[in-house]
Amino acid sequence: MKLITSTILCAAITVVPAFAQSTAPKATPATATKAPAASAASKTADTNLAIFLDKIKADKKLLVAANMGLTDAEGKIFWPVYDMYQTELKAINDRLSTAIHAYADAYTKNTLTDAQATKLANDVLTIDSDEIAMRKKYATTLAATALPGKKAARYLQIETKIRAALRAEMADAIPLVQ
Repeated sequence: MKLITSTILCAAITVVPAFAQSTAPKATPATATKAPAASAASKTADTNLAIFLDKIKADKKLLVAANMGLTDAEGKIFWPVYDMYQTELKAINDRLSTAIHAYADAYTKNTLTDAQATKLANDVLTIDSDEIAMRKKYATTLAATALPGKKAARYLQIETKIRAALRAEMADAIPLVQ
């Protein structure tokens, strides 16, 4: 499990520092003619990122499968719930990404105001609360299935450990408010 977890984290970590990176330089007359090439490079980067994120999702599913020890009958119950959880988690991740990008943009431009900082902090706290509510909802959902309680708890532990590791890496990569 540690090897698979390390692989997923290493892959995911490479995406996180991009949140705190500087934005692209402004176009000048000398670089304005290079816009089509930059646009093509951006599209290639977006495509590569999408492929990379799909691989992370597949690796995560393998990690969960390797650690759940599900029977075929349990798998038929569990995997649809897993897919629903991942769909809702993606929405939460998208919101968190938006907040991080807003902070990174203001940080890079050195334009973060007290009001923006307060709003971003409140946004992240709301996202955290929504994630906890989602986890509670799925704990109830899993308990209502025929999946054994220990396996339901194990899945929630796996998700919690993955999220904690990713959050720790994000915290390390995102600079403190100045």
